[in-house]
Amino acid sequence: MPHAIENLQVSEDDFHPVEDAKSRLGRLLFYDPILSGNRNISCGTCHHHDLFSGDGLSLGVGEGGNGLGPKRQPGVGDTRIVKRVPRNAPALFNLGAREVRVLFHDGRLEPSELYPSGFNSPAWRWMPPGLESIVAAQALLPMISAVEMAGNKGENDVAGAINDRVDHAWKIIAKRVRTNDEYAGMIVDAFADIDRRDQIAITHVANALGAFVMSEWRSFDSPWDRHLAGAPLPPMAERGKRLFFGKARCATCHSGKFFTDQQFYALALPHFGPGRTRAYDPIARDLGRMAETDRIEDAYRFRTPDLRNVALTAPYGHNGAYPTLEGMIRHHLAPSEALARWKPESAQMPSADWLSIPDFIAFEDRRERARLAAKIDIQPIDLSDTEVADLVAFLHALTGGESVKGRLGRPDRVPSGLPVD
Repeated sequence: MPHAIENLQVSEDDFHPVEDAKSRLGRLLFYDPILSGNRNISCGTCHHHDLFSGDGLSLGVGEGGNGLGPKRQPGVGDTRIVKRVPRNAPALFNLGAREVRVLFHDGRLEPSELYPSGFNSPAWRWMPPGLESIVAAQALLPMISAVEMAGNKGENDVAGAINDRVDHAWKIIAKRVRTNDEYAGMIVDAFADIDRRDQIAITHVANALGAFVMSEWRSFDSPWDRHLAGAPLPPMAERGKRLFFGKARCATCHSGKFFTDQQFYALALPHFGPGRTRAYDPIARDLGRMAETDRIEDAYRFRTPDLRNVALTAPYGHNGAYPTLEGMIRHHLAPSEALARWKPESAQMPSADWLSIPDFIAFEDRRERARLAAKIDIQPIDLSDTEVADLVAFLHALTGGESVKGRLGRPDRVPSGLPVD
């Protein structure tokens, strides 16, 4: 077997320590719409406990939508969504692992000594110093995204401030939180660096959110973990394991304890939705890592996802192009052919008539599909239907037990008094 499986057991030592008071505070903030511009959406809307820290959609419906998960709708009238969230909402399992060093599908958040915050991010030098983890830094970015939580210019003071300078928007959100008596008391109690509510800053909010996410979804109680401790896998999963680490070459990229090398690869996944590209690019498409690095060799490359609990987190791909694990595996076997036969009906998105043309304008562009097909980093592999089924069985064996429900769970209420999704 080309890839050894020794030393893949996960333990609490593989995670950063988290203070419980911060985590419990972060749980409330995570589900509180007070952090959004229009006070109508929370982090938990797109990363919900009932949906295993995801939302079950190919592309999310953020600010302006209503409902939860696959039943979420894009809104109506003047408050309806302007566009879909450009990327699939990733699950949050094991983000507290010490080895996590890059986040988002395109890696646009990573440690860097070039900035006072210690992170290279879309906020550049305006990302505040004092963040305790990369997960805390990540928690700040949806708050300043118009389509995710901020809303559009003219709708609220947060959205307006973003157009001035992003950190001005965070100051508004921090003020909302510290002027809430319940939050103010909890934050002062949880953080040793302050003793008065007027000292509460957005970093305290972010660090509490980071602590919650890092501790809530630690998951290493799967059949795979029991297998590493000596228990046998079911026959199909055992065959799938041998394929995964051998003939199918999955472990070339999905390596290590959390099944990711945290690198970037082009797979020719079909493009749809608004995508993310460079500010001066006139085409609605998704350039992946290239939009961050501006290097042509990074075009259409996306980060290798962690595979623990992957059976619970459909749809798959950076834009949720495939509703099943089998479909995603078969795309890996022959990317060019899979791109050619992919149908828009595979996308799991609520209907929005006003987005029907922009949703698939890049997919219908033959030149863009040709560019995708010309940039593939993996080699085709021949597997039988039985072997594909065995691989699926192995991936199901990576599903945790009680851990997939989270440690603290969803709160019934939040200090703002706003509705909890």
